[in-house]
Amino acid sequence: MRFSGLKHACNSSAIGEAKGPVAVLIAEDDVEVPTTIGYHADRGFKTIILVAPAELELDASVESSVIRVDHPTMEPDALLNIVNAIQPALPEKTWLYYGYNAEFLFYPFSETRSVGELLAFHAEERRFSMLTYVIDVYAADLGQADNAVSLTDAHLDRSGYYALARHDDEGPKDRQLDFYGGLRWRFEEHIAESKRRIDRISIIRTRRDAVLRPDHTWSDDELNTYSCPWHHNLTAAVVSFRTAKALRLNAASRFHIDTFRWHNSVPFEWKSQQLLDLGLMEPGQWF
Repeated sequence: MRFSGLKHACNSSAIGEAKGPVAVLIAEDDVEVPTTIGYHADRGFKTIILVAPAELELDASVESSVIRVDHPTMEPDALLNIVNAIQPALPEKTWLYYGYNAEFLFYPFSETRSVGELLAFHAEERRFSMLTYVIDVYAADLGQADNAVSLTDAHLDRSGYYALARHDDEGPKDRQLDFYGGLRWRFEEHIAESKRRIDRISIIRTRRDAVLRPDHTWSDDELNTYSCPWHHNLTAAVVSFRTAKALRLNAASRFHIDTFRWHNSVPFEWKSQQLLDLGLMEPGQWF
């Protein structure tokens, strides 16, 4: 099913009656789009909405597996326009995840448990959103992978992640932190200050009054918390080639970066246990 624009799609029964969990995948280019779709289908997302430029070509078998929405995804505020249009158009209390192409959602025990099981447990704990950390991965050999994307030779940083208190005018915010690390930290001279954080609230239970803000937080502050007041909750990780790809393809940074590897690079095993062992997501009370 294909729609010629966001308004057309959001007024349709395809989105208005979509079954959750729902994944909104935003394709900024053609890199690993079918792989990204297939990966999230395998995790158990019942509906996948692909938002992509009209000129992006997909095999018919791939396109038939998604709700496709034509939209210019590289325009200013594209993310906000997309998520803030689709989120309230979905049925109320539907679990929604958003991410980009060449990004892959990992959560504790994701090899053996579906995303539906994850979110059912999270809902039982009276949580309506989930914190995710964007973990940069990158090709080890940029000579072999010019765009820094390689599924078979992906590496990540095993250290260098940290958190700072998040403040407002009244002081530190309750159960909220700003997280940093990965390529956005190591190559910060090429990253705008407002884009250096690696935390996203990219999983939310839909509600009409929730609005996504430019910093990947939501208009209701409780949705931006990493846990409830009484114990730790689940968190997840978005394994992402997006920053590496941007640094490699941007002329202002490309010629200053010969490799993304450093002494704390390790091969990415494509297993949730590796991310748990590195402290990059939290199982909470889910075992």
